[in-house]
Amino acid sequence: MSTQEPPVIEFPCSYPIKIMGHATPNFTEEVIEVVTKHAPGVCEEHVSIRESGQGNYVAITIVIEATGVEQLTLMFQELKTNASVKMVL
Repeated sequence: MSTQEPPVIEFPCSYPIKIMGHATPNFTEEVIEVVTKHAPGVCEEHVSIRESGQGNYVAITIVIEATGVEQLTLMFQELKTNASVKMVL
C-alpha cells in the first residue's frame, strides 16, 4: 500500500479559504476581519457568501494571495477560535 504525498503548493498563489459557521449577526464581518489581518488586500470581489436554506448557517469563501504555510496555519488557528466557526477548509 502506497501513501500519497499531499500536493505541493507553490507560494505565492491564489488560495480559496472556505469558512462555515452559525449565521450570527456579525459572523461575516468577524471572519473577513481575521482573514484580512493575515492576508491584506482582500476586497469584495474576492468574497462569496452563501446562506443555508433555513438561514441558520453561512458559508464564506474568500480567495486570498497566500504567501506561505505559516500564514495559512496562523489564519486557520485564529478563525477556529471564533465560537461561531464550525469548519475551516
